[in-house]
Amino acid sequence: MTRSVRQSAAALLAAAFLGLPSASAFAAEPGWIPKPPRGQGDRCVADTFWMRRNHMTVLMHQRDATVHDGIRSRRFSLKGCIECHVVKGADGKPVTAASPTHFCRTCHDYAAVRMDCFECHASRPEADAAGTGKADAETPARADAHALARYLRSIQP
Repeated sequence: MTRSVRQSAAALLAAAFLGLPSASAFAAEPGWIPKPPRGQGDRCVADTFWMRRNHMTVLMHQRDATVHDGIRSRRFSLKGCIECHVVKGADGKPVTAASPTHFCRTCHDYAAVRMDCFECHASRPEADAAGTGKADAETPARADAHALARYLRSIQP
């Protein structure tokens, strides 16, 4: 090899080596990965990685067992998840799914996945919802259900 080719190769190798991030940069998580807040308990009902990958399947299985078979278990209940992973706003009250800081929204917004759970279910612990002890009333489906219930009560003899 000629001297200029060796110098060019050495310069290219040095530039590539100096341009690489350090090993510690690879160890840290990138800033764009969502970091949902930890739950309130000592540990989750299952491994964190497993829950991130399988929570929807588990919630749907729990839903089917409850609705079709009448089996209610707390381990994978949506209500249990909401109670443990509650996020409080600046006012100290639990935020609803309308807030981008809501536990579920942290990852669902990042992944562009629509959540429809809270069209019917409370998105914060029921005892804390609006300070009334009742479930959230901010969703259209829930408001429609309440209006229908009021109407049916009004027409009963």
